[in-house]
Formats: sequence, C-alpha cells, structure tokens
Amino acid sequence: MRSALNSARARAVGPYSHGIASDPFVYLSGQTPLDPDTGELVGGGVGAQTGQCFDNLMAVLADDGLDESDVVKVNVYLTDMATFEEMNATYVERFSEPFPARTTIGVAALPLGAAVEIELTARRRGIA
Repeated sequence: MRSALNSARARAVGPYSHGIASDPFVYLSGQTPLDPDTGELVGGGVGAQTGQCFDNLMAVLADDGLDESDVVKVNVYLTDMATFEEMNATYVERFSEPFPARTTIGVAALPLGAAVEIELTARRRGIA
C-alpha cells in the first residue's frame, strides 16, 4: 500500500506529492530552497539554500511522524560543484553518525534557478 504525503511547510512546483509512503520506506520528492511562506527562493548562498531544502524535507517527514534519524539515503543536486564544501557544512549539521548514504550530483540547472535540490528516502522503524 502506498499513500501520498504533503506538508503545508513545503512547496510543490509541479504536479507531484511531497512524498510517497510505501512501507516501510518513505520516498520524498526533491525540494528546492523555497520559503514556504513566500514561495520565493531563499538567498544567502548554497549553505542557506541547503538549510531551506532540509527545513522543507524535515517538515514533510515530521508530518508523517519521522525525523532525520529515519533518513537512510540522500541525493543532493548542485548546479556548481565548487559549492560542495558549503553544502556539506550545512549537511553535517542536520545528521549524526551513522550518516545516511548520500550521492551528490552536479547538474546544469534546477527549477526556479535554485543552486541546490535535495531528495531523500527514510525508513519507518518497527515495520518489516
């Protein structure tokens, strides 16, 4: 069984759910650094944009009773790999060891001119 997840504290810029629960896994769509109150990209560079992506993602997880400790895989998309260290500095503040598995990919462009987009997979505890 699968069910759609959506949060008032995240924005979708197309026809998709913020996430899909397919027990025991929860797959979250990529989040760009949109301020959910204004619908605008946050400023302040890749570190601030990474933080907003995680704020949006964690809001979707929280609405489903999950948190960062349930995250098993993260995919990060950057428009400039020279900003990897700045993204990584913010990333390490969001997780503790053992860190989730991660892939970081350089891309030509992202929706709305974002510098970073992040998607993740979480696993519900206690479900086989």
